[in-house]
Amino acid sequence: MLETFRQIVANNGYEALSCGMLAALTGQIIKFIIFTIRTKKINFKIFTTTGGMPSTHSAAVIALSTIVGILEGFDSLIFALSLGFSLIIMYDAAGLRRAAGKTAACLNKVMEEMYNHDLEAVGGKLKELLGHTPLEVWVGAAYGLVFAYCYHLYIVG
Repeated sequence: MLETFRQIVANNGYEALSCGMLAALTGQIIKFIIFTIRTKKINFKIFTTTGGMPSTHSAAVIALSTIVGILEGFDSLIFALSLGFSLIIMYDAAGLRRAAGKTAACLNKVMEEMYNHDLEAVGGKLKELLGHTPLEVWVGAAYGLVFAYCYHLYIVG
């Protein structure tokens, strides 16, 4: 079965796609483990949330860019495009989405005071964990880079 998987996925677009998706999936698993250790609580919603350590967006896009570089060459146009979009996504995760999360936290406090701690009266609490700290982004990127190299070595074998 593994050999069939290797034949289908190795050295083509499927390898790039599966590498990025698996980097995101395993990143979410790592995020769940870190959250569980830190809080000593199990919360399966972590699998579907944004924010937290590591940034799975960063892991996915850097894994994708790295595998494109491995397959097509680090001096190729497609690698440059992939890396460019990856950097934009990482900047957005640490910048715009993080600022939106801070704004949501501030609005939640204001709404709690205005509505006497009854946020359900105004539609519920806004989601605060949207973005990442720069450290979470860089850890996610480092994970994506290592994941892509290991994935390629394992797939190509």
